[in-house]
Amino acid sequence: MESLFLLIPISLVIIGIAVWLFFRMSDSGQFDDMTGPAHAILMDDDRPAPQAPADPESKLRQPPED
Repeated sequence: MESLFLLIPISLVIIGIAVWLFFRMSDSGQFDDMTGPAHAILMDDDRPAPQAPADPESKLRQPPED
């Protein structure tokens, strides 16, 4: 019975900290977009990005190699 006098206040402090953290994260925008990141993972494009065509004039602008 004496342990309840210690455990109840400790549990109330832990619950208070959890509620405070939840409201702090919700105010900072942590929970604004819940579906966007999940859809971004599913729509991931595994194909490599196309490379730009070689510019023939770019070789003229580079200094000659030794």
